[in-house]
Amino acid sequence: MPTALITGITGQDGSYLAELLLEKGYKVIGMVRRSSTVTWERIEHIKSDIEIVSGDLHDQSSLMTLVREVQPDEVYNLAAQSFVPTSWSQPTLTGEVTGLGVTRLLEVIRLIKPDTRFYQASSSEMFGKVREVPQREETPFYPRSPYGVAKVYGHWITVNYRESYNLYAVSGILFNHESPRRGLEFVTRKITDGVARIKLGLADSLALGNLDARRDWGFAKDYVRAMWLMLQQEQPDDYVVGTGETKSVREFCQAAFAYVGLNYEDYVVQDPRFYRPAEVDLLVSDPSKARDKLGWEPTVRFEELVSLMVEADLARLSS
Repeated sequence: MPTALITGITGQDGSYLAELLLEKGYKVIGMVRRSSTVTWERIEHIKSDIEIVSGDLHDQSSLMTLVREVQPDEVYNLAAQSFVPTSWSQPTLTGEVTGLGVTRLLEVIRLIKPDTRFYQASSSEMFGKVREVPQREETPFYPRSPYGVAKVYGHWITVNYRESYNLYAVSGILFNHESPRRGLEFVTRKITDGVARIKLGLADSLALGNLDARRDWGFAKDYVRAMWLMLQQEQPDDYVVGTGETKSVREFCQAAFAYVGLNYEDYVVQDPRFYRPAEVDLLVSDPSKARDKLGWEPTVRFEELVSLMVEADLARLSS
């Protein structure tokens, strides 16, 4: 039975990945930071099937103890300060966790269990002010937030350890992926939660920032399958994962409100507080390498994703 260690197991991706690995017969170990409040809700239903251990990407000795005890066959590094707006108010923390945390983990693997296969969660935010459309593995990075900058560091240090120490280390450059488990602070979930509240008479408007920002949105459950596939290949390599389609925040609003029979223009107000200091206008992937080499395809399309999320928020708020 292979053993997988997931950092960030309580997050959206961590919870879906844990489910997938359990289905595939893995022993799943999740690393969580010691804190007075841990949000277990995403993994509550599988808590008895996984092992939870303490560790922190700030603290190399905790990672050494962990890897020595667990002896993982695969490590999925999904832990990060992952909310882009927060990266402006906490840029140093974001660099420490999202950037340097990757180095600490790779260094521990190199020293203690160099045959471990390592997955790094890279991000389409690394492309930022895009140099070409669509974005593929060779597209130059131009990050537009402290988060994007930290992710670029995490990405290149992974490549560096692969090439310098011959580690099996890969980066998945994942474009935006959403689900009913997405945090409420993220724009897609903010929209679907807002739509459900308005439909149920719990709110009468929804304040958003830039409605014209365009993203490549997919379903998180599809994307964790790509992570697993990357670690099953003969040779380690990096892959762009996305749908290849781009939609604006406005179109997301349109689809979400239309699902409950409402017109978004009657409820959405633009609020300058939610604009980014430096905006990322257009992200759209070229996932052909993942399709050709991994045999990966998204199964859930945009409209279905939006309705899934609105439906889940309606059910949650109704109860």
